[in-house]
Amino acid sequence: MIKLYGQTSMQVFATFQPDKNRMLVEQKILIENQIQQPILKIYLNDWNHSFSGKDTPLAKRFSDEFIRNFHLSKNSEKGFTSLKSLEIKEQEITWCRLPNQVDIVEITLNKPLAPGEKATILLQYNIILPKTKFTGFGQNAPDFFAYRNSFITPAFFSEKDQVKYSHLNIDDNAAEPFTSEVKVVYPSNYHFTSDMQVTEQTFEESYAVKKLVGKNKRDIQMFFTKKAVFSSHKNQKLEVAYNIQDKKLNAIQKALIIDRIVHYTDSVIGKYPHPKILVTQQDYDKNPFYGLNQLPSFISPFADDFVFEIKFLKTFLNTYLKNSLQLDQRKYNWIYDAIQVYVMMDYIEKYYPDEKMLGNVSNLKLLKGYYLTKLKFNQQYSYYYLLMARKNLDQAIGDSKETLLKFNEQIAGKYRAGLSLKYIDDYLKEEKVGSSVQNFYAKGSKQKVTEQHFEEILRSKTSENLDWYFQTIIHSRDWIDFKIQTLEKKNDSIYLLLKNKTKSKVPVPIYTLKNDSIQSKQWIRFQRDTVVKFPNQSIDKIVLNYENEVPEYNLRNNWKATNGFLFKNRPLKVNLFRDIENPYNNQLLYIPTFSYNIYNGAMLGLRIHNRTFLDKAFRFTLNPEYALGTRDLNGSFGMELNEIERESNWFNTSLYMGGKISNFAPDAKFYRFTPSIVFRWRPEDFRSNHSQRILARYVLINREPSEFVNVTESTVNYSLLNVRYNNIKSELIHHKGFNVDLQLGNIFGKVSTEFEYRKLFPDNRLLSVRAYAGTFLYRNTTSEFFSFGLDRPTDYLFDYNFLGVSETSGFWSQQFVMAEGGFKSVLPVRYANQWISTLNVSYSIWNWVEAYGDIGFLKNHNSNAVFQYDCGIRLNFLPDYFELYFPLYSNNGWEWNRGKYAEKIRFVVTLEPSRLTSLFTRKWF
Repeated sequence: MIKLYGQTSMQVFATFQPDKNRMLVEQKILIENQIQQPILKIYLNDWNHSFSGKDTPLAKRFSDEFIRNFHLSKNSEKGFTSLKSLEIKEQEITWCRLPNQVDIVEITLNKPLAPGEKATILLQYNIILPKTKFTGFGQNAPDFFAYRNSFITPAFFSEKDQVKYSHLNIDDNAAEPFTSEVKVVYPSNYHFTSDMQVTEQTFEESYAVKKLVGKNKRDIQMFFTKKAVFSSHKNQKLEVAYNIQDKKLNAIQKALIIDRIVHYTDSVIGKYPHPKILVTQQDYDKNPFYGLNQLPSFISPFADDFVFEIKFLKTFLNTYLKNSLQLDQRKYNWIYDAIQVYVMMDYIEKYYPDEKMLGNVSNLKLLKGYYLTKLKFNQQYSYYYLLMARKNLDQAIGDSKETLLKFNEQIAGKYRAGLSLKYIDDYLKEEKVGSSVQNFYAKGSKQKVTEQHFEEILRSKTSENLDWYFQTIIHSRDWIDFKIQTLEKKNDSIYLLLKNKTKSKVPVPIYTLKNDSIQSKQWIRFQRDTVVKFPNQSIDKIVLNYENEVPEYNLRNNWKATNGFLFKNRPLKVNLFRDIENPYNNQLLYIPTFSYNIYNGAMLGLRIHNRTFLDKAFRFTLNPEYALGTRDLNGSFGMELNEIERESNWFNTSLYMGGKISNFAPDAKFYRFTPSIVFRWRPEDFRSNHSQRILARYVLINREPSEFVNVTESTVNYSLLNVRYNNIKSELIHHKGFNVDLQLGNIFGKVSTEFEYRKLFPDNRLLSVRAYAGTFLYRNTTSEFFSFGLDRPTDYLFDYNFLGVSETSGFWSQQFVMAEGGFKSVLPVRYANQWISTLNVSYSIWNWVEAYGDIGFLKNHNSNAVFQYDCGIRLNFLPDYFELYFPLYSNNGWEWNRGKYAEKIRFVVTLEPSRLTSLFTRKWF
């Protein structure tokens, strides 16, 4: 073995036993105190142990993002580290795993380790890998074993201490750079791949031995596979081992692409400090190029070589930077993201300047009218950022990586970081940013660096004051929004009043155009509203931020035509379905719709709206429908005005006005009109799944008389004020919800409360508890129409999407909505006109099969309170979306003894696209 040297060095002897999914490890770590004060504790990363249980930080992260496979997995599928021994030469020590971070090992010394002093740590441990389905790395025995962040490593030394970062599956590494020598023994029928340099190898009949060395590494990566899944390409710059999947290109085509990317990266960033790099499909799958990965296999808008090139480029750059820069990858994540996306954009501009965001789809004549087809490939980055900004969910790109929402971490924030580097590059010109990146990389690949080093290098390139860049663009979430307020012509000049709609004081470019061709461009160093003068000649438009250099919140107010009226600035554009937001046009969109209820039958409609893929402050929709059953018009409309608060936890106020016309009986319609206001709250931690909402609305209902449904005088026309408060905190393991509902009208007044709780236990049993209580404050009617329902609400406000809202018998009456009493059996006393109190409980028996039970009291005027109960089996295929209830026993006795059992089965079904979409978006936002 080599002699240990340098600040941190490691010797590892590893024996791979695939039949037991075990790596036997003997390890020596020489660690140096790199801070300017003595330390009594040393911290080691044992990230493989993050998979050891359901209460680790990694498991909680999975729960926060509604990732089910880890919590539903067997213990045998999880991973762990069995730490057999840990000692330090010439010292008595104690060690433990941190109580809330079991993947961090804390060593307590009996005497302080002085600055610059070294300690030798000796370890023996076994690595049991988790299944690959959790993160892409791990084992899929017996064919595939991938060791990534699996070996124990010393924690990274920051300026003041060692960091204590747990594994959170966010593609970072918290190890101190180390020099290492590794000896690995493994069965000879496995293929071995690593990014370390092989210095010696021996092959015997049943086993093989390799000796590997590496310098300034932050991980020991090893792949053991039954089949040869890695290919290799080597040029004068670097050896590349890769397994990026592509069956359509031959080896020569891939080699040419890889060779170009390697040479390009070397020229624009700098020399890779290691002789070999691993570019893996597993890394790409964790951070794919969104857009490419969403397309079904039968759609090929891009050439095969381009798809492979983009996939390889993105993954290669990420690995290149992470393995080179000695930078805190979690705290200063934005620097990695900025350089990666900046170089990707530059690469596209150089080699594919005319490539469109939709590739060959943009050439289809059928889609020529869509602005989405006109966007160049690099223009998509700003729209992904705007997707979050318009939802008021964007975060400062300079925030630590673990605090970011998943969509910001992987997409919006990453792209915004690259755009921000592109922004300052365009402003400073003369390759100042490019040379800054190269200087920073050259320094950071040899020694530890921080954000301050990057800032100092960039500032040294210019005399400009760059405080605005680091304070506003990097470390704040302040919006940027400029507007051309007025345009005025005087003699031979044009005067523009430019308005800064936010507090961000950053430079912005202003363009003059003639027939969509750029005539001039100048930068305005925006400190306040200002007037700009142009000569009135050879221009027909003046545009702020025309090429979108500035990551601006709203581009729709950046245009003025020099000779036209309102619609000359932004003409009207009409499209089918949806489009990306077009800053140059007013957009009107329409889409065919289909809905169904048993009274109207199938309803065909046309929804006219202004909703693009980006949220807007004002949105409207008009949806007339023709009912094939009743052969008449129905439909709905809505208008919504959203006011966003950036500096407050009450982050959104929404004013809404809407209405609906539909049948509630075969021969009668209802008309509903609802003005409302909603206040929404969230905590400062954007990753928290905690939210609160207050809704105040006035509901006006008019119902037509019917021969099928009893419509009394008090239930024909009615109106009420409805105030609701919702408080919800939801994640995979725990869900808590508390609701209060107050209704006040001239006929009645009532108040109700609801509490929901769900818990997924370590044995994968799910407990669901719901408590509901409601009482009338006053009541001036004898009708049961407004009473509390035990097993089915009357839905007098038409809030629930019942397919047969007025049904009291038959199949459609069996549709179940968890509201009010929440009972599943139909009992003799179904309504309460004084008060109600119920408890609904379910507990999983096996997988999605659950047992449920309901108990409750109902009180009607002039009657004693009645105790009711029922129980049965629930098939919970998709909670709240598709469920079946099979009643077994209740106040009625055994349900199957009463005949016609099929009529007693209840079902839950959700056909609303917006609710179904939330199943897929909740892990991102």
